[in-house]
Amino acid sequence: MSIRLGDIAPDFQAETTQGTINFHNWIGNGWAILFSHPKDFTPVCTTELGYMARLAPEFAKRNCKVIGLSVDPIDRHAEWAKDIEETQGFAVNYPMIGDTDLKIAKLYDMLPAEEPGNWEGRTAATNQTVRSVFIIGPDKKVKLSLTYPMTTGRNFDEILRVLDSIQLTAEHKVATPVNWKAGEDVIIVPAVTNEEAAQLYPEGWTTLKPYLRIVHEPQVHKVMMN
Repeated sequence: MSIRLGDIAPDFQAETTQGTINFHNWIGNGWAILFSHPKDFTPVCTTELGYMARLAPEFAKRNCKVIGLSVDPIDRHAEWAKDIEETQGFAVNYPMIGDTDLKIAKLYDMLPAEEPGNWEGRTAATNQTVRSVFIIGPDKKVKLSLTYPMTTGRNFDEILRVLDSIQLTAEHKVATPVNWKAGEDVIIVPAVTNEEAAQLYPEGWTTLKPYLRIVHEPQVHKVMMN
């Protein structure tokens, strides 16, 4: 099963370091990031998990939960978390899924559906495609999907930037230009007529081309999680 943007994120039940969850229920009415790892006690992933723990409050401000996954049991996750806190300076403060039967990795097309066996005997190399990031919206649809090679650490500042863009453009009829950061000018989407734009943006905009109209960033309303 291939996961495309706009698809409903597959639901599942799983054991995590913070108890059993049903994924869609766990997401609730907010946003979620699911990011996966091929194996515990791997060097690049160790740095990633620590940095995500550092950024977790920023995601929470955006009503976005974070959950990790690794193809190892949750008791190994707990041991790995000690190394992460010791070496990265931040304790893992979000749940980590133990995908020991490879069910979720297959469900999200990170491993072939016909892949045999379970976590035992597998290496980071055999699980190398389990290095994906998914942003999932309140409608449970996939908004972003990225897969990284094992030797390249993921840029979670970029994931945060993309989340800002997705949330802004979900609420307003705009798109964000190249290298956009929160607070910068945005683009009025071509489907919006000048007449409609005048109602939406009475302060005006700059027209570079009829299809390229630049306007100040509208305010997006972020709801804090309870």
